[in-house]
Amino acid sequence: MKVSGFTLIRNGISFDYPWKESILSLLLLVDELVVNVGVGTDETLTEIKKFAKELGQGKIKIFENDWQLDRPEKKRGGLILSEQTNLALDRCQNDWCVYLQADEILHEDDISILRRNLLKYQNHPEVEGLLFDYVHFYGSYDVIQVSRSAYRREVRAVKKSSGAKSVGDAQSFRKKDGTKLSVVRSEARVFHYGWVRTPEAMREKTFFMDQLYHGEPILSLESKRTPHTGDNYKYKKFWGLRTFLGTHPNVMKDRIDKKGWHWNLSESPWVFSLKDLKKIPLDLIEAVTGHRLFEYCCYKLKRER
Repeated sequence: MKVSGFTLIRNGISFDYPWKESILSLLLLVDELVVNVGVGTDETLTEIKKFAKELGQGKIKIFENDWQLDRPEKKRGGLILSEQTNLALDRCQNDWCVYLQADEILHEDDISILRRNLLKYQNHPEVEGLLFDYVHFYGSYDVIQVSRSAYRREVRAVKKSSGAKSVGDAQSFRKKDGTKLSVVRSEARVFHYGWVRTPEAMREKTFFMDQLYHGEPILSLESKRTPHTGDNYKYKKFWGLRTFLGTHPNVMKDRIDKKGWHWNLSESPWVFSLKDLKKIPLDLIEAVTGHRLFEYCCYKLKRER
């Protein structure tokens, strides 16, 4: 069994993405890794080429693509992200294709069980993908978000033979006719570090990403580098944050050791919203029963054999 990996990155350096760590975690699993590098304004492409030569084990296949962000239709609902993801998926040579975004990382402890499940279901046409559990970090490497406002699981391994395509803002996959993929649990985790970076990088990344959903910034906001979503980029203490008691992937050790900012959950003031009044009772029910009521799923979960 051979496995392809695929990912995309644009301005990974200036936005402080852990793209090197993400790629390293995928290299533990895949036989080839397709990397779509968006034409950007920093040295990301140069660094990825250097990384591939030194640490890529001959597996990394890089191509560069212009996101054409000067076209207004490219800045609606984050659709450019699924478009670029599919360009990478189309270049994968194997049937099993494992996808990570540039702030998502696999844990080395999960590689063996993930490989076993890829092998187990490779000849089961009714299984079209594998579902991963998510660990969402927020503000600091020792804080996770566990409320229903953070998605619990998502499809990150798909079979090309299923016709799977990335949809929306590349959150998930569907078949060409729009129907959901039939999936089973992979028993592996994705460690998501999208909300853990220096406050300055968080602001710039949010300022850019908001434009992919809402279009060009208002002039008064652009001059102040204020994202469409306001101060959403600022770390806050809100319902659903917990102290992380597990272990990080080994590839994250150096990055965590070099952390260059301080945000302490216990010292931050509480921030409540009206939405929390709905989340709190539902989260408590989930904590007791293990079931998340009214959960939206972009997949069909099959009973495992």
